[in-house]
Amino acid sequence: MKAIWNNQVIAESNQTLQVEGNHYFPAEAIKKEFFTPSETHTTCPWKGVASYYHIEVNGETNKDAAWYYPETKPAAREIKGYVAFWKGVKVEP
Repeated sequence: MKAIWNNQVIAESNQTLQVEGNHYFPAEAIKKEFFTPSETHTTCPWKGVASYYHIEVNGETNKDAAWYYPETKPAAREIKGYVAFWKGVKVEP
């Protein structure tokens, strides 16, 4: 799977995990030069507290377009540290 935004591959992995229709990429699969930490946090009742990244490509910023769970509740243990995308980021084979 590849995550693409602004015509740039920002993550790529053969080992994504699919949860609630989202592909979660292992942390080592993201191209860190395109990611900056965000102060945004949200809470999922069964996964825990999510943290976010802004994605920056070719001088454009997609705020809070990636999220991950640095710590998870027990039911979501397998996606701890994995990164998922939204806000116009295409995820495709």
